[in-house]
Amino acid sequence: MKKWKYLTMTAVMGSALMLGACGSDSAQNGNNTETNAPASSGQEAADEKLQGSVAGDGSSTVAPIIEAVVEEYAGTQPDVKVSVGVSGTGGGFEKFIAGETDFSNASRNIKDEEKAKLEEAGIDFTELALAYDGLSVVVNPENDWAKDLTVEQLQKIWIEDGTEKKWSDIDPSWPDEKIVYYSPGTDSGTYDYFDEVILDGADLVSSATLSEDDNMLVQGVAGDKNAIGFFGYAYYLENKDKLNIVKVNGVEPTNETIEGGEYTPLSRPLFTYVKNSAMKDNEAAYDFIKFTLENAGDMAEAVGYVRLPEEKYTEGLKILEGLK
Repeated sequence: MKKWKYLTMTAVMGSALMLGACGSDSAQNGNNTETNAPASSGQEAADEKLQGSVAGDGSSTVAPIIEAVVEEYAGTQPDVKVSVGVSGTGGGFEKFIAGETDFSNASRNIKDEEKAKLEEAGIDFTELALAYDGLSVVVNPENDWAKDLTVEQLQKIWIEDGTEKKWSDIDPSWPDEKIVYYSPGTDSGTYDYFDEVILDGADLVSSATLSEDDNMLVQGVAGDKNAIGFFGYAYYLENKDKLNIVKVNGVEPTNETIEGGEYTPLSRPLFTYVKNSAMKDNEAAYDFIKFTLENAGDMAEAVGYVRLPEEKYTEGLKILEGLK
């Protein structure tokens, strides 16, 4: 059980929490994390509590942090309903642009075309950093050959070249077996980030199984000796008994190498993007994002990511205060 679940077990008794699977059709199905705890007893306690609703969506990579924050928040503001979907970074931005959400979680920076659409929609926004992640390349535990890959080898493995690739194509001493691929879906910020820093814009192998649900990727790699996949660091830590992690250019992702920037080029920050008008006009939305920034470091570490330096959270809180 994660550490934060011990902290919140009493606080969230009676609250409803549901995290939907972040599959490729989650944008259509509206899978959400929701809290709607009963009102607290006592007039004095009620007077101190906020009421209202907050809506978010976005990255499956950021989801474990936000899930933890939502559970903690239910204990402090039980009359605020927080609903957070998991449609992937791209799917989350689509809902943000459509005006359906107060904030959008992302495992990459917002794209220029998304900025343009938000401007066209008249939505001003602010980027707030939450934590660091080290995108992790994983293989099956029976794979005793691909322990340390260079960026060039990752490119040779993952870039579509019209051939059916075998491990022996990457290194002649490796097995003469077909490589099996598992990748986040194209709505995922993890896919976009991998495309940017590894594929350099080239096409991903066409035979890859794609899914926005990181747990499906874990199961796929864990079930096939010749499989390889990639996803956020927290999902590796949660499943490290089922997977082997691959060093990249001789460096293994750890809290220290991710925060220190040694795990390159696969270290990245994680974000939430807030709608400025919601922070000004929706007291519940402002309070939830403030609570998120105040607790993101602890929650990130509790679920397997890396906290930002404290000054980054302080800076984010000052920026947020300026939006009110």
